Amino acid sequence: MTLKYSLPPLENGDRLTRDEFERRYAAMPQLKKAELIEGIVYVASPVRVSHSQPHAEIMAWLGFYKAVTPGVLVYDNPTVRLDGDNEPQPDAVLRLESGGNSRISEDGYIEGAPELVVEIAASSAAYDLHDKLRVYRRNGVQEYLVWCTYDRQIHWFSLEAGEYQPLVADTEAMIRSRQFPGLWLAPEALLTHDLGTVLQVLQQGIATPEHQAFVQILTET
Repeated sequence: MTLKYSLPPLENGDRLTRDEFERRYAAMPQLKKAELIEGIVYVASPVRVSHSQPHAEIMAWLGFYKAVTPGVLVYDNPTVRLDGDNEPQPDAVLRLESGGNSRISEDGYIEGAPELVVEIAASSAAYDLHDKLRVYRRNGVQEYLVWCTYDRQIHWFSLEAGEYQPLVADTEAMIRSRQFPGLWLAPEALLTHDLGTVLQVLQQGIATPEHQAFVQILTET
């Protein structure tokens, strides 16, 4: 008689190769989110509204920008193959459709470093601002935004000479992306869930000559 063995389930703290992680993840269709960070498995807990509301607002902000910026794509909770030990599933990704550092694999995953990654974290103690930050920096993710919901803080980093430097609000209380011209954020409005103001500020960004020039470059490639 031949015995059939099922794959073990993914458990927090498992140490796996990326191939083994993917095999076990694929065998658990009921599981909505799991990540491999530095070879260690992290399985997400059920999602509270304190995470889902900020997530929805980030997607609205990025989705609006994508709608008026041809050649830019936005993704919700995509699996990203970064290297042999790291396969995160960030809350949101914004990437160049062509000419960037990432691509879509034949089996439908993002491979390589997207231009912008966004994570929703409970606080600055979460691994998003520690292990994940180091992984994204090492793999060349150009900008990394973390919204810490309980701390009521937004951290936006730009990769400069191999290190993450914080992007800070200017005199008009806006943070402006360096990778995506016109992608402006009003952090205080976002922290208070004032999505109307967030989108008004974004509209100001996409009305600038810099955004128009960016669109022209993208449409010519």
